[in-house]
Amino acid sequence: MQNDLLNIALAFIEGFALIISPCILPILPIILSGSLTGSKKRPFGIIIGFVFAFAFFTFFSRKLVQYTGIDLTLIRHVSYILLVLLGVIMLSTYLTEKLTQGLRRLANIGSTFTVANNPQGGLVSGVLFGCLVGIVWTPCAGPILAAVIVQTVIQETTVTSFLTVLSFGIGAAVPMLVIVLFGRKVMTRVNFFKIHAMLLRKILGAIIIAAVFYMIYGEGISPALAQAQNQQQAIMVKGVAYPYAAPPIEGISDWLNSTPLQLKQLKGKVVLIDFWTYSCINCIRTIPYLNDWYAKYHKYGFEIIGVHTPEFEFEKYVANVRSAVIKYGIHYPVALDNQFKTWRNFQNKYWPAHYLINKNGDVVYLHFGEGEYEVTENNIRYLLGIKTNVLPGSPSIEKNQAGQTPETYLGYERADHFMSPEQMILNNKAQYTFPVKLATNDWALQGDWIIQSDKIISAQAGAAIKIHFNAQQVYVVMGSSYGLDINVKMLLNGGPVTTKKGGDVVNSQIIINKHRLYHVIKLSNVDNAILQLIPSAAGLELYTFTFGS
Repeated sequence: MQNDLLNIALAFIEGFALIISPCILPILPIILSGSLTGSKKRPFGIIIGFVFAFAFFTFFSRKLVQYTGIDLTLIRHVSYILLVLLGVIMLSTYLTEKLTQGLRRLANIGSTFTVANNPQGGLVSGVLFGCLVGIVWTPCAGPILAAVIVQTVIQETTVTSFLTVLSFGIGAAVPMLVIVLFGRKVMTRVNFFKIHAMLLRKILGAIIIAAVFYMIYGEGISPALAQAQNQQQAIMVKGVAYPYAAPPIEGISDWLNSTPLQLKQLKGKVVLIDFWTYSCINCIRTIPYLNDWYAKYHKYGFEIIGVHTPEFEFEKYVANVRSAVIKYGIHYPVALDNQFKTWRNFQNKYWPAHYLINKNGDVVYLHFGEGEYEVTENNIRYLLGIKTNVLPGSPSIEKNQAGQTPETYLGYERADHFMSPEQMILNNKAQYTFPVKLATNDWALQGDWIIQSDKIISAQAGAAIKIHFNAQQVYVVMGSSYGLDINVKMLLNGGPVTTKKGGDVVNSQIIINKHRLYHVIKLSNVDNAILQLIPSAAGLELYTFTFGS
């Protein structure tokens, strides 16, 4: 409890300190401009909206992507458009008058958006304005996002995680509120600003538009620059706005394919840090690209360090990681970061995550998740001084589809969509039954099972698990509690799995003998189906279902 309070307090201090950082500067003009019109309550509404939109958008962004398939970048860009529209309205006397008339009609029917003689809005309109600003500012929250993900993985309370994010947002908002109130006081009391109110409104509209375009520019390069990567002269694409010294690699329990390394030893080389874990399907899909780059560019001074940071307990064992390294043909150095020390040093958020470091030891490009392989390879070549364009022939990739069933965790700490009629019994054997019907993305148990924090364990032969999925391919992280082979029978829509089987399935069955990711279903295209697994003995451990297309 004491550590939780300390983390929340430190988050507030870190947020407060952002007032002197470059990432706060683009939104200050927007906050100030939006606060100078409307009632005295409007600045407080803007700050309230900013804090809560930032906190909720940050904390629930992963779930939002999983369950809706919405691109978070799209949401941020919609917010940009709305802010620009607001600026355009403030520039135009005609549009401002039309907006004023509309808001006055709302006032006449009791709307809280505005009050009489205050057409620019009050508390609620300020909250909505602040929400837009909070959403577009969220990318500045990298350090706190990392803390939230780590707390989830090591199974700390999610309430504390949310309070940490909220504290960070409040810390950033407090100095902004002081600036806003002081600026509003000056603008409303000085006669010059009173006399030239119309001119002031237009200036503020222009400031909002300019600030939005500045933030858009800061997100990355223009489309014209993106196309330039295919030209003969290489350029850095989507590099970080402010390169920073790469944090140290620390807390490594074992090294594979290498003696212990430190980044300071690699000065003069281009280094790619890859955070991964061997049962993560998204990480596995990036490995062919990493192997390809290592083979092509290692001789030019390129190094990859795969920082293996475990999501599950069994991923901490060096023998398991070594088997995965051999299986996937990895020849670059792999460091076992079992205590999340290097993960925290890099303030990382996701598996996989790529940090590209230049010859001076600075992080100049980063990418989370799958994709953007051409961009990453372009930047590797640029940093190595290879001036020609990226060579064709990169490995293919399976892409997630909108509406695809999200990764489904089975342990009670992160379980979603559990639909057996019985309540979960934690850490003890209990009997469960299948419901009459399973909706898409739901799962259920039948027979005796033990539900633990990060996994479920079959407590009898013939126990079963059923999941209703929408995807083309299904993967399951499984293992055996006692180290003995467990035969698992599989049914797809009630029948045997024959032609639609994954790579680990033989005769509608799969033998579980190691803790790893198993490929169980491969359909011809994305489809709705019900998968059932029936172990032949007690001791089958299941951690998560992962899906692909």
